[in-house]
Amino acid sequence: MLELARSLAERAAAGRPLAVATVVGVDGSAPRAVGATMFVDADGAVVGSISGGCVEGAVVEACHAVLEGADPAVVRYGISDEAAMGVGLMCGGDLDVYIERLPAQDRPVLEAARDGAEVSVGTVVDGPRELIGTRVAELTDDRLRDSGAEGVTASRIRAEHEERARGGRSVTWRVQCGPLQLTVFTDVALVAPRLLIFGAVDFSAALADAGRLLGYHVTVCDARAVFATPERFPGAHEVVRAWPHVYLAGTAVDERTVVCVLTHDLKFDVPLLALALDLPVAYVGAMGSRRTHERRIRALREDGVAESSLRRLHSPIGLDIGASTPAETAVSILAEVIAARSAASGRSLTETDGPIHRAGESALVAG
Repeated sequence: MLELARSLAERAAAGRPLAVATVVGVDGSAPRAVGATMFVDADGAVVGSISGGCVEGAVVEACHAVLEGADPAVVRYGISDEAAMGVGLMCGGDLDVYIERLPAQDRPVLEAARDGAEVSVGTVVDGPRELIGTRVAELTDDRLRDSGAEGVTASRIRAEHEERARGGRSVTWRVQCGPLQLTVFTDVALVAPRLLIFGAVDFSAALADAGRLLGYHVTVCDARAVFATPERFPGAHEVVRAWPHVYLAGTAVDERTVVCVLTHDLKFDVPLLALALDLPVAYVGAMGSRRTHERRIRALREDGVAESSLRRLHSPIGLDIGASTPAETAVSILAEVIAARSAASGRSLTETDGPIHRAGESALVAG
């Protein structure tokens, strides 16, 4: 649900009835991960995707049924179904899709997610019929006891949900309640990760555009005021005129922050990289030829940067895909960022075997 917070918030504010379908489990290979969302309104408009096209038609039908009064429920689609040919999920995996009518009380959290806040929603998606669709925040001990789900408290379920949410990923999990088991989906919307681009050059403009498309909050920074202008970087959320290392020292970063240094000028690069490589960020990359890279490494060593820190530096920046233009170079850089974030090889999938999607994206986690 939170994946489409902006569109859902707009339609919820208009009072439109909405049915929301969310992937809450993936078993085997599937096009999209847990948390993927689509929704259907009463006029038949469809927004989003839960399978890249494979089962959307069947899910739309189920959404219309919910809008017409059907109970919320998890529906499984996949190769194991007799109807697999009909729904078209031929990639060999199974999707568990939770379908519900959007509750009116979700509007504030959708608006918060739309505005960039870090929020989470926990929903009971399987268990006693009277609890399905209940938000974790609304669970009470009396409701659990009345439904036959005993031996666990609402506060424990809320605490478990909050712990899952702190993990930063949408996930489905189970909790044993006496003779019954509840399945809970924790939907998470994080604050956008930061992409810090240093150097107001053409490559930076292309990288800002591509980074924004991938969901980053993009900042371009350069000390040269004549180049660091918002008009030159429409894809950036902010353009900062400051010495790069001074700006980096005073701005907030975290373990998801990406730092890309595109200046290839030692007077900017050395103090900036010396600082960046000592910060707990996800990725540090620097543009330049191999000769520039060698001079930069020598200068960083002379500046006292440890070998262990130098090993974190991605330089020359990007994957070897034959990129030449600024737009192609942006693809090369962000491909390396994604590979580094996922601890993936960066090799062609034709040269690898096993599941395409990693185990961390799959279905149910025991409570």
